Amino acid sequence: MPTFDHFAAIAPLYARVTYSKVAVMRELADLPVSGRLLDVGGGTGRVASALRHLVDEVIIADVSFGMLKESPRSLLDSICGHSESLPFADNSFERVIMVDALHHVIHHTDSAREMYRVLKPGGLLVIEEPDIRVFGVKLIALAEKLLLMRSHFLALEEIMGLFPEGEKTVRAEDGNAWVILKK
Repeated sequence: MPTFDHFAAIAPLYARVTYSKVAVMRELADLPVSGRLLDVGGGTGRVASALRHLVDEVIIADVSFGMLKESPRSLLDSICGHSESLPFADNSFERVIMVDALHHVIHHTDSAREMYRVLKPGGLLVIEEPDIRVFGVKLIALAEKLLLMRSHFLALEEIMGLFPEGEKTVRAEDGNAWVILKK
């Protein structure tokens, strides 16, 4: 039985009602850089569009075709698929980002392995997630459970534990948390 795609339903409004600290992402991903950036779970391209001018090429990978339909196709390439099995060769991207999406994937370990696999040596992976230690984020997590979104929020330590290799740093502020991994 097919599951309801919550993201396709909210796609037309998503970029207008959500936000990301693009300046922080730019800093943590050490942009600009020559090469390719993969936005895993990038949906409508709200973050990738803001970073597009800082790299040679941006690709969005997202499981929701409804979200990808809302992305600006003239600026971004996109592929519909699961983060647990990315259709790219090993060492394909200088930068890999995942913004507000890790808690939506089914298999965190597989998604982490795939993002690390496609990252070039010396490249950076930046994961931005709501900080589950913050009370307001706990309410969001509860709301997503009630909406049957199958979300599973991870603590920062759990996110870092998904990556057995690489140099890891963490940043948290204003209800957001970032895990930065250098391969």
